[in-house]
Amino acid sequence: MANIKLNLENSGITQKNILAYKEQVENIHKDLHRRANDEKDFVGWLELPTNYDKEEFERIKKAAEKIKKESDILLVIGIGGSYLGSRAVIEALTSSFNNMLTPEQRKYPQVLFVGNNLSANYVNELIEYIGDKDFSVNVISKSGTTTEPAIAFRIFREILENKYGIDE
Repeated sequence: MANIKLNLENSGITQKNILAYKEQVENIHKDLHRRANDEKDFVGWLELPTNYDKEEFERIKKAAEKIKKESDILLVIGIGGSYLGSRAVIEALTSSFNNMLTPEQRKYPQVLFVGNNLSANYVNELIEYIGDKDFSVNVISKSGTTTEPAIAFRIFREILENKYGIDE
């Protein structure tokens, strides 16, 4: 583990102030790690990057290659942290205007977002933009029951089924 150095000069905070919370912080830390294996608790990220489902990761990489090869657009459906987390990572790793590049410059599908609001105009414009382009859908949701992503998923699942057939 890396050492962190903190310069408290001119902060008004003393080492004594910080150490007053030592036991409380250690207990919170232990409790979080104890809960990390409970899938209902959503704190499994604490054990990353060493403890993860390697088989699931291989399935994700395989799906990503298929999407990269076969899709013009990857439609990410989510709201709140599900939507913002994926968007933040994509924007951190690419240019702010990455979606405006040509497919040859991008080397992978455009990533578009839906399900983060209930705007019928947005959904209709997105459907129009997708047109006959090949697209894939990635739904990001903890519960699967949030209204906005659930509606978006149903709309785009129907479009996919009509376009490619239910088996595909």
